[in-house]
Amino acid sequence: MPLIKLLFSLLLLQWNVGISQQVVEDKLNSQPEVAAELSCIRRDFDHSSFVCVCNASYCDTLPRPSVPPVGYFDVYSSDRKAKRFSKLRGHFTEEWDSFEGESLIAEFRLETSLTYQTILGWGGAVTDAAAYNILSLSAHAQERLLRSYFADEGIEYNLVRINMGGCDFSWRKYTYVDTEGDVDLSTFALQPEDLDYKIPVIQRAKAISSHPLKVYASPWTAPPWMKTNGDYSGYGKLRDDMYQPWAEYFVRFMDSYAANNVSIWGLTAQNEPRNGYVPGFYFNCMGWTGEQQRKWIAENLGPTLEANGYGDVALMIMDDQRLDLPEWAETVLNDTVAARYVDGIAIHWYMDMYFEADLLTKTHDLYPDYFLLGTEACEGNGQFKEPIKLGSWERLETYAHDIIEDMNHWVTGWTDWNIALDTGGGPNWSENFVDSPIIVNKTSDEFYKNPTFYAMGHFSKFVKEGAVRLAMTSKDPQGLETTAFQNPDGSKIIVILNRSETTVDVIIKVENKRLPVTIGPRSLHSVIFR
Repeated sequence: MPLIKLLFSLLLLQWNVGISQQVVEDKLNSQPEVAAELSCIRRDFDHSSFVCVCNASYCDTLPRPSVPPVGYFDVYSSDRKAKRFSKLRGHFTEEWDSFEGESLIAEFRLETSLTYQTILGWGGAVTDAAAYNILSLSAHAQERLLRSYFADEGIEYNLVRINMGGCDFSWRKYTYVDTEGDVDLSTFALQPEDLDYKIPVIQRAKAISSHPLKVYASPWTAPPWMKTNGDYSGYGKLRDDMYQPWAEYFVRFMDSYAANNVSIWGLTAQNEPRNGYVPGFYFNCMGWTGEQQRKWIAENLGPTLEANGYGDVALMIMDDQRLDLPEWAETVLNDTVAARYVDGIAIHWYMDMYFEADLLTKTHDLYPDYFLLGTEACEGNGQFKEPIKLGSWERLETYAHDIIEDMNHWVTGWTDWNIALDTGGGPNWSENFVDSPIIVNKTSDEFYKNPTFYAMGHFSKFVKEGAVRLAMTSKDPQGLETTAFQNPDGSKIIVILNRSETTVDVIIKVENKRLPVTIGPRSLHSVIFR
């Protein structure tokens, strides 16, 4: 009996505070059952929290959560110190004051009858760099990484963004028609980056996922010979006489991907169109104003897509920072011809700290029939940031904060940038290195799940495509950030972020019942119930 108690104590210690390097190695070299829930193998890189280590034979998993019985709720928690998707079951109560002690108490009300936008989904970008890094691992490690994102025991992404032609996260500069003056696009051809890297990864992701993937594409630049500056980057725009060939380029791209069993759900008209009007801009870009984009969509791109059977592809305008809202939308969508070809407005997050989220609500209120979609975000970008910070909890908090803020201002989904980068934050021909939720170490044939991976999972795992946002109100939220949804199956999801060092006891009024939950310091939670 003492021996059993000792073993049980050791197991508890292993769960709560990590395990020895020898045990880590033993677990990483074991062959697990995919259907089981497997715990995180922790590794500390001295960046405020830890990563979870995966290799060819082991990776932490979270099987698809079942909805608890009526009267109960499940809380899945991640925190800075120890937890990743740790599950705790609670039950509803009739009492307001169900806590002991003197911690802060925050009261919320969930308004289940007050609904907002419908969710398109969650995902990340399979860039050239991301695909290269995934395929640099051994076959079994590749499978574990892809399952981490797309399988039922992973975080179940349903959105995939791809670069149309080269981007900064390519290892060279290229487009699909680099033959000078080929206006007829007779030499148009997908490149090895597509055929050997991105397309095989997307096809495997499709096979792994139990639901359809929405793949959408963004161009960084037209071929240099189509542009005013004759270059892949720098200050330059599309030549006026190339408007129609550039529209036909989009059709060739979608035809070529379809021939390789990848259907394109959506397109953005241009990645970050402002960049092309920045003198000396250092990676692939092409400048557009709202007026130029409106004219091209109305007269060239829209009619060309429609004439070639792609009229139902979701076309998104802008694909840049929220600072351009609502003016960019007004410029394009007030033109009734251009507006009929457009489905949504794509936004990036890089300047969100300088421009209020009310710009999103203003845009939605002006154009409620056009969805808002977050199409790019990453940490580690910028001259004064470390590209890679393995285990940074602060980066989880910036992700979760931005997602919650976007959701509460009518955004319908959120797409991360590269789904996998190497330990230097690349490859990237322009040396614009950044961080990623998964970092690949091909030398040791393992990969590391950053806290940002779990930030994404607290939404993508629980809030399904077709969910609707619900109203959450509080007179004094005690610094907590929240958002709530109802899934198509009727289950309710509440996501709660605590960026403070203080524990907060929360009481959520749901109709005539109360849901009590304790929110620890520096933590992120997904609550699920009927």
